[in-house]
Amino acid sequence: MHATLVVAEMSNTFKALQAGLSVEGITMYLFWLGIVGMGAGAAYLFMMQGSLTKTYKKVAIVAGIICGVACFHYYRMAGIYVESLAMAISFDAEGNVQIGELAAFPTAYRYIDWLITVPLMVLEFPLLLNLGKKGKPMFWTLGLVSLAMLVFAWIAETSPVASGQWWGFWIVSCIFWVVMVATLYGSVTKAASHLPKDFQGNLNVMKLFISVGWIIYPIGFLLPALFKDSGESIREIAYNIADVINKVGFGVACVIAAKCLGQYEGRGELADAA
Repeated sequence: MHATLVVAEMSNTFKALQAGLSVEGITMYLFWLGIVGMGAGAAYLFMMQGSLTKTYKKVAIVAGIICGVACFHYYRMAGIYVESLAMAISFDAEGNVQIGELAAFPTAYRYIDWLITVPLMVLEFPLLLNLGKKGKPMFWTLGLVSLAMLVFAWIAETSPVASGQWWGFWIVSCIFWVVMVATLYGSVTKAASHLPKDFQGNLNVMKLFISVGWIIYPIGFLLPALFKDSGESIREIAYNIADVINKVGFGVACVIAAKCLGQYEGRGELADAA
């Protein structure tokens, strides 16, 4: 009886910490790491605008906003996951930790974050190329395709695992991702063809974040079907690691590319290249 009262009085965080290095415990720690990683990334990227020319400062500002928005959402997602984990933890007669099925995952918050940050990420490409009115078709194509990809993925994610709807909407979402990658390697590459070769290398790194770095998301989506017991927490692990790498890493790649163009702009060589 006394043990029951003590457990009842535990805070959610303290109780969730009893999960230790279980899959669920590692997932919780990675949510906290996401908060710190995104916050540090936002601070760094905002500071980096001081090293860029006026034309390209907006590239660092948008990259900082992406990480700042993600930092807030990771704070909210961590809270939801910790509360759900705390509710799933119980203790047997010997005081050993037992982890049951988690009642909720922060799926809605994650997709709200992606609906804001993912279009901003792909829109860094026309922003960096500084095409003005000529960049509007690319701007709208990348923005709308990324939104469609996320909407169909959200429908799939909230459908019964391995159901026809789950598979169907996942496939549609993947098709939109392929369209986005094709646009990056088609329209974006063509629009940047006149720019210096060393910038082309930086641009290729940015494209690799979308074409290779984002592969983890459709793979992560499948994990609940592959791992029945802890599949959803394993999925969150994959998403959390990928988010920090792809958002912060992509932001740094954008700033490096912007710095490269700024150097050519400062020497008056961009106009010659065009």
